[in-house]
Amino acid sequence: QVQLVESGGGLVQAGGSLRLSCAASGRTFSRYAMGWFRQAPGKEREFVAAIDWSGGNTYHRDSVKGRFTISRDNAKNTVYLQMNSLKPEDTAVYYCASGSDIASVATMIVLDWGQGTQVTVSS
Repeated sequence: QVQLVESGGGLVQAGGSLRLSCAASGRTFSRYAMGWFRQAPGKEREFVAAIDWSGGNTYHRDSVKGRFTISRDNAKNTVYLQMNSLKPEDTAVYYCASGSDIASVATMIVLDWGQGTQVTVSS
């Protein structure tokens, strides 16, 4: 099992930026794909972005392409989500997760979840 701890959430005005971090401990971090998901009040959890074990391949949902970027630093056991041009509809609890490969993560077949961090975008 791997422990995942998210940080970096907060309140930001529309058009602003935040960078989320997810620190991992436990299993060998560099062996696993990682992803970010979000859940808004009253809605189901949805996929946001995924990255493979090396960081060489990434995948983002259409609504965040060009605004959000997932990246990882295997030396620091950390995955990031840089969020720019934030919109009120991006308001949600953001979760990171680990998975066996990028395709699995993108379809929410994950091994471990973090506890989440709140992102609130005001209009």
